[in-house]
Amino acid sequence: MSPGFSGRIPYDTFKNNNLNRMIIEVKVPSPGESITEVEIGSWLVEDGAVVSKNQEIAEVESDKATLTIVAVEGGKIEIKAAEGETIEVGAVVCTIDTSVAPQPKRAEAKAEVKEEPKVEEKKEAAPAKEVKVSDTYDKVKVTSVAKEMMKDNDLSVDDVINGLKRLGKKEVEAVLGAPAAEAIVPKRKASRAEERERMSSLRRKLSARLVAVKNETAMLTTFNEIDMSFVMDMRQKYQQKFIDKHGFKLGFMSFFTKAVAVAAEFHPMVNAQIDGDEIVMPQFVDVGIAVSTPKGLMVPIVRNAESKSVPEIELEIKELAEKARTKKISVEELTGGTFTITNGGVFGSLLSTPIINPPQSAILGMHNIVERPVAVNGQVVIRPMMYVALSYDHRIIDGKDSVGFLVKVKEMIENPERMFTNGKDAGELLLGI
Repeated sequence: MSPGFSGRIPYDTFKNNNLNRMIIEVKVPSPGESITEVEIGSWLVEDGAVVSKNQEIAEVESDKATLTIVAVEGGKIEIKAAEGETIEVGAVVCTIDTSVAPQPKRAEAKAEVKEEPKVEEKKEAAPAKEVKVSDTYDKVKVTSVAKEMMKDNDLSVDDVINGLKRLGKKEVEAVLGAPAAEAIVPKRKASRAEERERMSSLRRKLSARLVAVKNETAMLTTFNEIDMSFVMDMRQKYQQKFIDKHGFKLGFMSFFTKAVAVAAEFHPMVNAQIDGDEIVMPQFVDVGIAVSTPKGLMVPIVRNAESKSVPEIELEIKELAEKARTKKISVEELTGGTFTITNGGVFGSLLSTPIINPPQSAILGMHNIVERPVAVNGQVVIRPMMYVALSYDHRIIDGKDSVGFLVKVKEMIENPERMFTNGKDAGELLLGI
């Protein structure tokens, strides 16, 4: 498997003796050994523009990811492939004429910065104006930025206020530029217009895969609910210490990833796959984390989650998600995976039936955390509860394994210490039973 884009774009150069210039041909690199063609998603520069070295110039879409091409040298660019055009890997997408040097940054900004203190001194020397507030609006809060703008333009609160209880910069600008009522509640004109845009290669491939899963698997979904108060209390108690030591925040996804990896040891079929007439049971757990991006859903892989600690998993999830959203992720980081977790709760979903990510056989769906009344030791108490769903391929995963796996995940989230005892009760380990 090719490692995909590494930030260095292969190119060829040749010298034009007549013009004494160097032309660089930028070609489409191979995102992976299974990918033979890509689609030009968009050009980030115009044809004929002068670009700088390492500047992003184009987005290339394959059926697995959207990645960027950067200029390996500075110069004038000549585009050879149009947006939306499908081209083969290795084809030339543009050329760069290095004889045309990019313009150096102007030094005028420095002069402007030096003059700013003088302007401020003049303002300080001028007599300070006060914001006029009538008795009607004497309890209205006004931000410091709004106060300064109102002083400069000789406005009172009565001039600006229109049913607001807190004035900010935007509200003052609205009063200066347009009638307040129209600025706050703009009228929308009636329209019968429609917009159309071409589906990206990634989204087209994703659509085909989702339909195939519904048609080719015996998919069922089982549900459970988890009391999140234990993990939430742990995060609240140790969050600052965690940040001080590791440099990033502790989230929920790392707990679920670790819980899934441990639960798979008790129910290995959930981590298995069908390959023709055989069932493949990996001795490792590579967990895919579904990440929503503007171009579609991507699933970066946390490999060997069973051997990693919660902080290690949290850091890897953070780095992979950032790469996916900024189009810096490689195809290798999206390839493989033995199990997937998706979190619809970040969008407010209370309950759903996630679709399996082939060739995997199961996927865990997390949802919104909602305070609900539950019975605990004969008493009704309010607890932060989350519904979880496990969709699985019933061809190789029996109901006993699917339900048992979800219960094991529930047990470890409600008793996080079990993640350090391989999913077993600490008392049983202590007593040797």
